[in-house]
Amino acid sequence: MQRMTVTEASDRLGVKPATLYAYVSRGVLSRARSATGQSLFDAAEVEQVARRGRPRRSSAGGSGGEITIESRITSLGADRPYYRGRDALELADSYAFEAVAEWLWTGDVDDLEEPPVWRASTAGPEAGRSAQAGLPTEVLPLERLQVIVPALAATDPMRSNLAPDAVLDVGRALIAGMVESLPGPSAKGGIAERLWAKLRPARRRSPLVDALRAALVLIADHELAASTFAARVAASVRADPYAVVMAGLATMSGPLHGGASLGAESLLAAADGPESVRDLVGLRLRRGERIPGFGHMVYKPTDARATALLDRIRTLAPDEANVRRADAMLAEARRRRIPEPNIDFALAVLTRAAGMPIGAGEAIFAIGRTAGWLAHAREEYEHRTPLRPRAIYAGH
Repeated sequence: MQRMTVTEASDRLGVKPATLYAYVSRGVLSRARSATGQSLFDAAEVEQVARRGRPRRSSAGGSGGEITIESRITSLGADRPYYRGRDALELADSYAFEAVAEWLWTGDVDDLEEPPVWRASTAGPEAGRSAQAGLPTEVLPLERLQVIVPALAATDPMRSNLAPDAVLDVGRALIAGMVESLPGPSAKGGIAERLWAKLRPARRRSPLVDALRAALVLIADHELAASTFAARVAASVRADPYAVVMAGLATMSGPLHGGASLGAESLLAAADGPESVRDLVGLRLRRGERIPGFGHMVYKPTDARATALLDRIRTLAPDEANVRRADAMLAEARRRRIPEPNIDFALAVLTRAAGMPIGAGEAIFAIGRTAGWLAHAREEYEHRTPLRPRAIYAGH
């Protein structure tokens, strides 16, 4: 069997090494190691992928009938995503959410260093708040966003303009409008500061605002996650950016996607203290229930986004009771050999440590991921062919 090095395989496929490793994690390619630990790839396998091409293909009978779409936005590494070739964890260390969103949208390094100031349209937030007037007070933040976005769309006469620069203007105003339309006081600063004021109005100043900023960056995109694929399908038939975001919001609300943080929040809220964690986890396992916020279908064994965000939360709020409770749960999970935590668990720890309402993690996920949905929509608008998967008929 002929083998290829990482460089040879990357050159043959025309992708970056990070994309090559993403193919391995998703079962598209297999990888072996040399005696010195060097990654090696089956030349015949690489050639098969190269001949099939990376555009819109479905591998019937493969891992879940995986659909492959060529994209310049995000690749998945062994334990983290890379945004246009840059490590998402490193971006989360230093940059504002707006800067990273602009980088995802344009790939322009000037935008990364000095992003434009984002402002909602004049009429948008008022329409967004009015649309929620008849909602019960206990409605979750994500459900509010699902009402807010159509209201914002109705006030924007430019929503049907799909020119690249127009989509950028819409994206900035849309995300700012989503935040400003949520109940609670308005605040100055960037998206993270403004969102903090909405989700934690009684604690306007806190070091954990920086953890919220980092969380928005870490969840901004994740290649073709289910909600992103839904968003790209909508964009492929020329749906406007607001409709694209509505498609993403609907898909991410499922408990196996963005809604997973709600389960993790509820789990942490049910623990009276570190001493009760053992019984709580044990009882769920005895009932045959999964422990939300643990394990990841792509990153095995570790979701580095979760590790980075949890470390930041511990640094910023070392004496917070909910952080100690979360650490007790992590210790119990490892004792029982449950998979490592994922980004949903880290989001849940952030919201509990900050004293945010239940469901805040979903809202953070939705607002952060909107940046990614719009990046993929902008890329999809370049194409003229609708995404049209084919079914394999299995009936009688």
